[in-house]
Amino acid sequence: MTESGEIESELRSDGSVRKGCDPFAQTQRSKLQNRRARINLQINKEMRMRAGAENLFRATTNNKVKETVALELSFVNSNLQLLKEELEELNSSVEVYQNENESVSVPMIPLGLKETKEVELTVPLKDLIEEHYNEPACRYEKELKELADLRQAMRTPTRNDAGIELLMEYYNQLYFIDNRFFPPNKNMGIFFHWYDSLTGVPSYQRALAFEKGSVLFNIGALYTQIGARQERTTKEGIDQAIDAFQKAAGALNYLKENFSNAPSLDMSTPSLNMLVRLMIAQVQECVFENVMLAGIKDEFLMQLQSAQEAARVADVYSLVYQTMTQPPVKNYVPFSWTTMVQVKSEYFKAVSHYFAAVALCDHAMGPDADESEQVKALQQVHVTMPEGPSLITVLKDNEERRKLGKAHLKKAIIKHEEAMRIHSLCRILRKMDILQEVLAVAHKRSLKKYSEIDREDDFFETVEAPDIHPKTQQKPEIKTPNFSKVKVTDIFHRLGPLSVFSAKNRWSSVRDIDLEKSEKGFGFTLRGDSPVLIAGVVPDGSADKAGLGEGEYIVSVNEQDCKWSKHSEVVQLLKTVSTENIKIGVITLNTTEHQNNADRKSLLGTMSSASIFSGSDKENSRKIADSSKGSGLLTTWNKRKNTNKDGSTHSVPFSAVTDDGSFY
Repeated sequence: MTESGEIESELRSDGSVRKGCDPFAQTQRSKLQNRRARINLQINKEMRMRAGAENLFRATTNNKVKETVALELSFVNSNLQLLKEELEELNSSVEVYQNENESVSVPMIPLGLKETKEVELTVPLKDLIEEHYNEPACRYEKELKELADLRQAMRTPTRNDAGIELLMEYYNQLYFIDNRFFPPNKNMGIFFHWYDSLTGVPSYQRALAFEKGSVLFNIGALYTQIGARQERTTKEGIDQAIDAFQKAAGALNYLKENFSNAPSLDMSTPSLNMLVRLMIAQVQECVFENVMLAGIKDEFLMQLQSAQEAARVADVYSLVYQTMTQPPVKNYVPFSWTTMVQVKSEYFKAVSHYFAAVALCDHAMGPDADESEQVKALQQVHVTMPEGPSLITVLKDNEERRKLGKAHLKKAIIKHEEAMRIHSLCRILRKMDILQEVLAVAHKRSLKKYSEIDREDDFFETVEAPDIHPKTQQKPEIKTPNFSKVKVTDIFHRLGPLSVFSAKNRWSSVRDIDLEKSEKGFGFTLRGDSPVLIAGVVPDGSADKAGLGEGEYIVSVNEQDCKWSKHSEVVQLLKTVSTENIKIGVITLNTTEHQNNADRKSLLGTMSSASIFSGSDKENSRKIADSSKGSGLLTTWNKRKNTNKDGSTHSVPFSAVTDDGSFY
């Protein structure tokens, strides 16, 4: 069964994605992920056994026990080594993620998704709803199930745009979950378990930032799989591959820049640096394929441009190879990855020399050719000046052109043979028929060209061809994820606006106040939106006598919930009461004096002549307007909270009330 065997994600009317792949669908990719999950569990079991044995070895003084434990440790370490080799082979199964057609193209390197354990969120969230929000947890069964379903679905995303949207939806939703349920000074007792994508070693942390970082890693990994599966024999397919690899680089780079102190090696700074460079190299390779697909015109300058494009690909792969062979990355990156990157570097060096040879041997300078332009192009294509006569002499003399072209072909053949030699050293790559065929075809092409220009009477010593100067017409971009494209609804929005009803705030229990309307009204002034604030109370008025105070928030009118109501909606409710008496539910936000002063400055600085915050507050909006801003709040694995900077109306004890508010 192919990728079509996966169950596609379903989009609800509100844009929410809820389904991932069917984990039991027997696709090649699902089998690979199932094997990865099994190996991860076995590695976890062996590491626990090793930790226990090491503790016993250190604690015991009995020599016989020490010998027995040492023997057991050797068995455990052997098992761990075998499991890690099996996982490395899975990470090297790049052909599973390639396009399934019969076209011959160089395979790309995708990333496997990080696996995670199920997390019990229901009980701790229910406890917080009852303790912190003072609401019956049973009212939020639907929301709790929706969150659990979303997390379960994001574990098996489909390998397309719907899968990316699913991961981004969960990532954006974590912004709300963090603000709703993770107080800055309280341990929720929730552990997030994730397995290292490269080593299979399990890691767990209580910080929600670890969950966010792992999801972000999977967004980048899924983009690599989407890029690898594209049909790169068409311009559309190549452009889609370029876009996917650029977005993968952007997601991994965003992870590197916004999260630190990762507990797993695959998310460490050296690993992410290597992965970003690998994605950029694969983008550059696709750019070269675009040049080849467009067709090289039978022109001297176009052939030289192609040579420089190939040299650029070789150059970036050489940089990736250097990164992969530096500690600590070299200790855990799959050997097949390192080998393939080195093979590609040598292969594209060979291709660059081949096109330089074709430019020299197949294109004589015509009488109408621009000499200065061709001399400049030939000079720029080489890193150093070729030995022998001047460039203008080389261009005008067909024999000199042939000599220099032959030197480039000789170097191309040497590089091709080096690429094939390196390829033969890796057992996993030897099984990859596509790569072997690409290398063989390119090698035969260079040999054929060499035999065409070689002569029996060639007794001159071939000059050393200079290296080709790398240059590209299209520089790769690192595309940062645009989280705002995936609009999400706060699952627990019924708890109230985040500006007030969040984990970092404390408020009093709801007080029900019965008000009787007098000739002068109810005697209080309203300001703000969602929730509406009691900005002022008239001395000796109905509100004052009933105990209503400044700075309290209206959460209900006649038992109708008003947490999300705008100023105008609450006004309308007060105007349309059929009796002279109303019941208002209010709460008081408990804040420190420091918060009060800061929020007072924020509010007073944004007052208008009519009312303040008459529009929807960004923080209070049910729809996340710019998730890319909110999603970066957790910048380290140890949670760091950002202060509220949007001038929300919460925690403001209006000491002076002007007459420009709404009076009732």
